[in-house]
Amino acid sequence: MCARRNVPFEYTRQSEFHERLVDWVGDVLYDILPEHGYEERDEQIYTAYQIADAMCDRKLHLAEAGLGTGKTFAYLLSAIPYARHTRKPVVIACATSALQEQLAAENGDIQTLSKLLGLDVDARMAKDPSEYLCDVKAEESASDLSSEINEWVQKTKRGERAELPTVPDHVWKQISWDESMPCDTCISRGYCKQVKAREYYRPTEDLIIVDHATFFHDLWTRKERILDGKLPILPEYSAVIFDEGHKLKLPASMQAGHQIQQEVLETIINSFEEIQGARESLENVVYQLELACEKFFEELCESTIQGGSSNRASVKRTPSLVKAATELKKFLDQLLFEMQIEQELYMESLPVTLIQAYEGQIERTTIGLARYLRNQGKDVIAWVDRMDQSFWVVPKNISEMMKERLYAQKIPVIFTSATLSNHGSFEYINQMLGLENASKSSIGSPFDIENQVTIKIQSKKLSMIEKYTQGIRTLTELLKENGGRALVLTNGLDEVKAIRSRLEEVELPFEVLYEDQADRGYLIRKFKEEETSVLIGSGFWEGIDVPGESLTLVVIWQLPFPKLDPMIDAAKLEAKDAGKDPVTTVDYPEMGLKLKQGCGRLIRTEKDHGTIVIMEPIYDTPWEEVALGALPEKARIERM
Repeated sequence: MCARRNVPFEYTRQSEFHERLVDWVGDVLYDILPEHGYEERDEQIYTAYQIADAMCDRKLHLAEAGLGTGKTFAYLLSAIPYARHTRKPVVIACATSALQEQLAAENGDIQTLSKLLGLDVDARMAKDPSEYLCDVKAEESASDLSSEINEWVQKTKRGERAELPTVPDHVWKQISWDESMPCDTCISRGYCKQVKAREYYRPTEDLIIVDHATFFHDLWTRKERILDGKLPILPEYSAVIFDEGHKLKLPASMQAGHQIQQEVLETIINSFEEIQGARESLENVVYQLELACEKFFEELCESTIQGGSSNRASVKRTPSLVKAATELKKFLDQLLFEMQIEQELYMESLPVTLIQAYEGQIERTTIGLARYLRNQGKDVIAWVDRMDQSFWVVPKNISEMMKERLYAQKIPVIFTSATLSNHGSFEYINQMLGLENASKSSIGSPFDIENQVTIKIQSKKLSMIEKYTQGIRTLTELLKENGGRALVLTNGLDEVKAIRSRLEEVELPFEVLYEDQADRGYLIRKFKEEETSVLIGSGFWEGIDVPGESLTLVVIWQLPFPKLDPMIDAAKLEAKDAGKDPVTTVDYPEMGLKLKQGCGRLIRTEKDHGTIVIMEPIYDTPWEEVALGALPEKARIERM
């Protein structure tokens, strides 16, 4: 037997690993798990075998597994032995922090499987930076915080939000890391909670559970960080599994993009304005840069397309905005030149670490502006973040970057989801992610949907006023009739808040949990534990698993058509240029995929049962075929 850390099966040669892994996976799914009360699912076994083959053959693989298949156990059974075989951890990249918690938190899927198989699995989470405390912001906000939070701030080692899950969103934003923080110039740089978190997960031996954004932050910066003598965000890994692999484009694009912030530029300008005895050429460049910065953000504001409910606002590419961007880049380049030729002149006024940080910020900004200006902006998508008014420039196509940075590593890369194909075709996901010759497996749901699910569809289209009067009355009746035990899915936090304001006026005999009320993972755990509770949110369409009597009603408050968004706009423009209808090519499929995911929250085991209520009409609408095709096959449908 090879000397490995608690390998769950024996093999004498490297070449035997593949065969023994497949045998062991079969033993677990056919014998061991059923002995502990788990169902024997042919669909899960098929998926697990396909993933095992792909891992051992180091393939790119699309594993589409119908809702309730049990794909999490299917990929974990290969990931754990493969990590120990290669002596490098396997990365599991999740779409949300809630899914990370479901996998790796106490009593999560990994711990459950570990106990069942007698394996001591080392799995650690690497979360999005916004899930961690910022020491500087916490200190600045101390007087506004409760004694409980201040005590936690003083005691916590990693500052992870999950440690204090009841903190509502608006309070957490006061003390958490955010993209506007100038980390390069922070006095706590190298000693903050982000660093402590990385020190915690770097030694992982088996599994690193990350979110999609953190994975791509590491992937796009890995080579550069190593060349600069810095540690990558993640340690070296042997394979990657993308859970909810259909949701990669936005986080991958954003992490490959550039954010241009007025506040950051103004800080740099103010610092150089305060230098005593500065050279005339420097003073002139700083003055011109200040004017150019003001002009650019004025033009950006004028060019921002108002309306829409997305946090990303589209930007009209006007001649005046292009001119302002060109001027801003020119003077940033000149400032960088001034800083580099006579850097020693400024050291008495500015620490060398601060100068280096400013150089990095300027370089990133100029790269973003250059990409916006190049080729008339045809290769990028630009938007304004409504939250902080920053300007984003991201690549329109990430497929070549995926090939160069990830696929060229020749390691197994597995994409899993219930929705990777469209009518059996994987063409869209292949094109989006630059996949060539990827192996594929697809399997449907194992459940008796006809006898487990009833679907009720609203017949009448309600106006916005009626939605929050008559619609709320209907929702209240549904919740009372079902005794709670419901998940209400909305299209945004604005809808959550609107529903909350109305439901708080109604006396309900069960607890109602709202998405903005606390940490998402905590809310899901509480929803599972409090059997009659109701969970209302926009971030629970996928990736959450609540089997049993805690969830017997799913309410679709509104059909999940995509919001007005620059990423969607770019996809629709691309479809139009190809001679296709943007609405039927982009809007309808996006809605259908999300609706399918939302409906899939209801049935997780063969014993589950319940009702899905869609509070918008489907019949006799242009999207009838797409919406009906997204509903659980063979479910009983009633009009209401």
